[in-house]
Amino acid sequence: MSDPIFIGARIYRGSSYGPHHPLSIPRVPTVTDLCRALGWLPDTHFRTSPCAKPTALTGFHTSAYVAALQRAEVTQKADLAFDLGTLSNPVFPEVYRRPATAAGGGLLAAEHVRAGGVAYNPGGGTHHGLPDRANGFCYVNEPVLTIRHLLGMGLTRIAYVDIDAHHCDGVAVAFHGSDQVQMISFHEDKRWPFTGALSDDAGGAAINIPVPRGFNDTEFDLILNEVILPSVAAQKPDAIYLQCGADAVTEDPLSRLTLSNRCHVKAVKALQALSPRLIVSGGGGYNPWSVGRAWACVWATLAGHDIPDVLPIGVAKILRDLRWTRKAQPSEAMMMTLLDPPRDGPVSEQVQDAVKALSARSALKGR
Repeated sequence: MSDPIFIGARIYRGSSYGPHHPLSIPRVPTVTDLCRALGWLPDTHFRTSPCAKPTALTGFHTSAYVAALQRAEVTQKADLAFDLGTLSNPVFPEVYRRPATAAGGGLLAAEHVRAGGVAYNPGGGTHHGLPDRANGFCYVNEPVLTIRHLLGMGLTRIAYVDIDAHHCDGVAVAFHGSDQVQMISFHEDKRWPFTGALSDDAGGAAINIPVPRGFNDTEFDLILNEVILPSVAAQKPDAIYLQCGADAVTEDPLSRLTLSNRCHVKAVKALQALSPRLIVSGGGGYNPWSVGRAWACVWATLAGHDIPDVLPIGVAKILRDLRWTRKAQPSEAMMMTLLDPPRDGPVSEQVQDAVKALSARSALKGR
């Protein structure tokens, strides 16, 4: 089994969706810089992501949409027939190359784990992209393309686990009714894209767990241990894809969930033991400090490094030098540490009921 690899690219540095967009912040550069500064990312573990060719993107997306995406990058003009140039999906200078690079990173990750191993592609996880249009900040659906590449290698059982605050609607479209891909997603209830109801099993291919505002670490542990891990273990997957979006943490502006980034670490540790192949991606995350810290903790966990209680001054400077247009600013603790304190709390009735319903459904399915 090969050593874990971290997949990045220069294109993420300085590329932005625009100054007023939630993705105006640096994310992949921040986690890359933190991991390098801590000595966790030697060149032997780093891979530069290729930019996927248009023909590779048609593994899920229509050729007309891929052509429109390329055209939008050249002309820098909106094409509303494909939802390019909206407030959510603006046209920006790298509007084709950046998402195509994220997809190329996913394809590289799949190749790396072919014989077993771990790959981390923080620029990926763009789970909202639809076959014929951009959707929810996502122009290309990297998880779908990556999973389809794994299936094309001859793997037959893939577990897709999504801990982003938003439902993976694009992935659900791709694998509805699949008997090879099991999708498991928890996501904030009554939040965009307003899909992924508890009763929605995507034709038998999905387990959806909508959770209420204030969802905390205790509730996450219950879902992880009572729903996610038993379901993945029962599937005995050839590979696991973990979409590790960081927008379910307390400080994120685009959800009302209250997790600590310790939940990301728990998910990575637990899932890594359940398959010989693991691909971990980024996803949502719109607070520059919380996303950089969470994703650095993810890489530390994958690569077997101890997370320090207090960051060295030179490493902390990376966090101190970040800037954000929002009024909310980080606490001193967020600039001196990587791991959040635990954010435990009571288990809501909604979460209890969801776990009971899904456990009962699983028991019936197993008969």
